[in-house]
Amino acid sequence: MLNINDLSIHYQSRQAINPVIRHLSFQLQKGEALAILGPSGCGKSTLINALAGSLPIESGTIEYTAGEQSSPLDPKLHKIGLIPQNFGLLPWKTVKENCLLPLKIRKEYHKSRGTDDINQIYEALNIHNILDKYPNELSGGQLQRTAIARAFLLKPDLLLMDEPFSALDAITREEARELFLKVWANRRPTTILVTHSIEEALYLGTIIYVMAAQGGDINYQMKNPYFGEIDPEHTDYLTTKQLLREQLIT
Repeated sequence: MLNINDLSIHYQSRQAINPVIRHLSFQLQKGEALAILGPSGCGKSTLINALAGSLPIESGTIEYTAGEQSSPLDPKLHKIGLIPQNFGLLPWKTVKENCLLPLKIRKEYHKSRGTDDINQIYEALNIHNILDKYPNELSGGQLQRTAIARAFLLKPDLLLMDEPFSALDAITREEARELFLKVWANRRPTTILVTHSIEEALYLGTIIYVMAAQGGDINYQMKNPYFGEIDPEHTDYLTTKQLLREQLIT
């Protein structure tokens, strides 16, 4: 379980201290996928960066509970997978080297560790035939699938996704979402996805939060009955999309 309690984060410039998130609290159960909607500048990416350990927090706590043991979320102790908007691949490393890099950094990769398991992810994401290529030789969809594979090979305690499909064209984006969900459903890491897309939130989030334009407040939250489905012809689905759209502009 992920427990965020009274979290506040600010950016400091020469002129002033700019609060981005103020007193944010929520819990996320193991195996849930939280999709966070919100306008630009509301603090979505700030939250992701804080959870990833790349941004200090001003006050509050972020704790991760496994079994009966709870401790502050720490990239050195917990496996935190990140799928960023720009894919985050190293251009001088091959697809295979990029995928295995987090394991090697954590000194968890060795030949006896689940080779079949690793190959299964490569094949599920259809990158098994491009492992020796470099990022500049890949299409946008191949880059995205490589980033997804890298995150899942880590077997993360917490998976963070920051607008992961926004750089793709519509057809490639739909394919990448389906492949992601296929791999995710098999492993179900606790996940936080931030997105501008209502349809994406409905497809990939078991829970949906809508953040306010300022302060990181949660304006609206719902359990998602359409997880893993897109039904643009169904009246209830369209009504839910409209409800979320109205919450975004409130």
